[in-house]
Amino acid sequence: MTILNESLAGRIRGVGQGQTGESRALLAPQDGRAYVRGPETPALRYVTIPQMLRETVSKFGPRDAAVFTETGVRLSYYDLDREVDKLASGLLALGLDKGDRLGIWSPNRLEWLLTQFATARIGVVLVTINPAYRLAELEYALNKVGCKALVLAERFKSSEYAQMVRTLAPELETCEKGRLQSVKLPHLRHVVVMSDAPGPGAWSFAELQDLGGPAQQLRLDGITASLNPDDAINVQFTSGTTGAPKGATLSHYNIVNNAFFTVDRMQFTEADRLCIPVPLYHCFGMVLGTLGCVTKGAAMVMPGEAFDPETALDACAAERCTALYGVPTMFVAMLEALSAKPRDLARLRTGVMAGAPCPIEVMRAVMEQLNMTEVTIGYGMTETSPISWQSFTDDPLEKRVTTVGRVHPHAEVKVMGPDGETLKPGEQGELCTRGYLVMKGYWNDPEKTAESIVDGWMLTGDLGVIDEDGYCEITGRVKDMIIRGGENIYPREIEDYLFRHPKVSEVQVFGIPDEKFGEEVCAWAVPKPGETLSPDELRAFCQGQIAHFKIPRHFRVVEALPMTITGKPQKFVMRDMMVEELAADD
Repeated sequence: MTILNESLAGRIRGVGQGQTGESRALLAPQDGRAYVRGPETPALRYVTIPQMLRETVSKFGPRDAAVFTETGVRLSYYDLDREVDKLASGLLALGLDKGDRLGIWSPNRLEWLLTQFATARIGVVLVTINPAYRLAELEYALNKVGCKALVLAERFKSSEYAQMVRTLAPELETCEKGRLQSVKLPHLRHVVVMSDAPGPGAWSFAELQDLGGPAQQLRLDGITASLNPDDAINVQFTSGTTGAPKGATLSHYNIVNNAFFTVDRMQFTEADRLCIPVPLYHCFGMVLGTLGCVTKGAAMVMPGEAFDPETALDACAAERCTALYGVPTMFVAMLEALSAKPRDLARLRTGVMAGAPCPIEVMRAVMEQLNMTEVTIGYGMTETSPISWQSFTDDPLEKRVTTVGRVHPHAEVKVMGPDGETLKPGEQGELCTRGYLVMKGYWNDPEKTAESIVDGWMLTGDLGVIDEDGYCEITGRVKDMIIRGGENIYPREIEDYLFRHPKVSEVQVFGIPDEKFGEEVCAWAVPKPGETLSPDELRAFCQGQIAHFKIPRHFRVVEALPMTITGKPQKFVMRDMMVEELAADD
């Protein structure tokens, strides 16, 4: 185990604690109800993204802002500021105005980062599009929010982004740049490709950067001054596992404050250097990552266009990163890569692990082998900007693996029962969140918004328990609950038990339709590297240890679980595959 230099550790933590100012008082439930309210310090900031960037540039201009290790690009905050203004001027030259929507469809690249802050500079709403989307999903997203412009990578791996756009909008082949009139994409006027040869009807990204002139530069400060922190500035699409994706609409106020509180709980300062292998299209990357760094003047280190355990570790070592983000499966992959090829990770100390439960063995290995003794667990949802719960850097190991920590500053959370009543500490119900962090709503979808936000409370759809000390345990999804023969079964409980099997690396439990019982329980498990595992072993492991009706009827041992691009298991995909497989067997 590599230990952080003692005097350096004290210096980093001392500075962080001096700046943090977050009180832990009154984080426990009050009056016998499962209701908690976060501390009121540090104060909320009523600022826009460009205001916040300007403050950081004035304080930390010469310091590293962004490092892209794969391409060798390195920007100071002064450099970032200049490049953002240059691109923002180009967007004005295109004719984009405050409130217009611009979509971005790309893996993690410099162009992504510049587009994020350039759109915010002039109040253009950034619409982040999942790099895994295909034709129908892209068409839906662009039309749902009425994107006037689209910035995209030409291609990435097997995804031919530019080709897909031309399939949807063949009119590009004959139109002038900026004058697209598409039948399928009626709002879209500008297509900007990250390529020196963007093809007919499209701008290259380099062209866009050079498009603005003195007239546009002179307009920037006036436009920024006219922006309101409550303005919508970002639309992020939910996964759409239960229907069409919904566009969660977030304001400057939402995400500037959430980014700050997340890194503040990790005691970030301008001395920190964060490795960001998580995707920028998602809140984890673009709010907690890039925006979080800017709130403190920290450096953002981008190891590659998509997650790779080797390049992430190499970036941490080469850039002396102090923090690292990821979901548990990413950390598992990095631990395996580290055991095969050791690196000097002496500077690592903290980070956020989120997106899925963390087995205690993984957390212990992350703290010991990656030196992340102050790693935190985070929980939230896109609709809450995203983080509402996070552990402190000194919370006990057990609390960091069995809970998602304690409530964030200025957030309120209650546990609601089936009849809408607030439950007692220790009782399981739906988590509901209220405060500055709740989204403005789903874009152009008042019905779905009204279903999800009731009296200011965001209904998360997650089941949880808040204990007497104010720690929260996520126990499952309301919609994931399995009802087998009248018995309510919570998959998380069975997953936690199966995780104890010494050969299990990952496991997911879900329900499938059954004629006799209504639903039956299924479990998919991934063995640890080098181990062989059988369904019979897993079934025997459950016998006599958990109630008979909770023991999965169907076990499958698989090489990998279907995941979203952010590393979240896709139970609906497993369910569909299992139903098809069993039907074929019959």
